Amino acid sequence: MAAKGACLNHVSRESSDIRRLAEFYKEILGFEEVETPDFGFKVIWLSLPSTGFFLHLIERLPEARLPEGPYSASSPTVDPKYLPRGHHVCFSISNFDSFVQTLKEKGIETFQRALPNGKVKQIFFFDPDGNGVEVASREDP
Repeated sequence: MAAKGACLNHVSRESSDIRRLAEFYKEILGFEEVETPDFGFKVIWLSLPSTGFFLHLIERLPEARLPEGPYSASSPTVDPKYLPRGHHVCFSISNFDSFVQTLKEKGIETFQRALPNGKVKQIFFFDPDGNGVEVASREDP
């Protein structure tokens, strides 16, 4: 039998600079830092207010030899137009147009499009570690 009542709890991202990554998600998407248990290594937990969604930022373990994000911050920048078909995490927001303006003001390279129905707008970009991020428009009820 499949799990009952499953819901998304958190997404984790590893980084060689979790503080830089935390500041990005706090500034760009409004995450808040929350109490983090002591795991014996550096971790920062972020919460998206009133959603129950968490982002766990974990210090990279160099000897594990896990790959960096899909497009490492130390690699040449890859065009975000490829993100709709690549690995990314998506957030929905109600202030889409002003959010897009904020990304432009911060000099963040983006790819923007609307779904064929014209009702949902999307913008794709990379976080400082090269992880794909999508933000989609949402109308509040």
